[in-house]
Amino acid sequence: MVSRVDITPAAAEMVQKLTARHGPLMFHQSGGCCDGSAPMCYPQGEFHLGEQDVLLGEIAGAPFYMSAFQFEYFRHTHLTIDLVAGRGASFSVEAPEGMRFLTRSRLFSDEELAELAKDSPTTSQGSTS
Repeated sequence: MVSRVDITPAAAEMVQKLTARHGPLMFHQSGGCCDGSAPMCYPQGEFHLGEQDVLLGEIAGAPFYMSAFQFEYFRHTHLTIDLVAGRGASFSVEAPEGMRFLTRSRLFSDEELAELAKDSPTTSQGSTS
């Protein structure tokens, strides 16, 4: 099964650490449209999803969303969430750790796109896009 979003072991370990401290988490891809943009990590319920936010999948037990508008740019792209040293956005829960989540991307193969065409991602309100 092809996933739209995955996570590196280091990033997954940080998610587990943060979940122990903050409870269930969720990710929302920031407005950046390129490799290296920052996904934001929040305790579930502290970031209000819009009707057009798209659920791309789950990483390390946390749902991962982005806006439908941004998804149009990422539709053909696989995202891998990584962890790097440095300070990211101050609203993301990993910021005090001196680390930040980072989005790495690659284009899907034709075979992966064909498989993904069978499943439509859902918006935060449950409809497909």
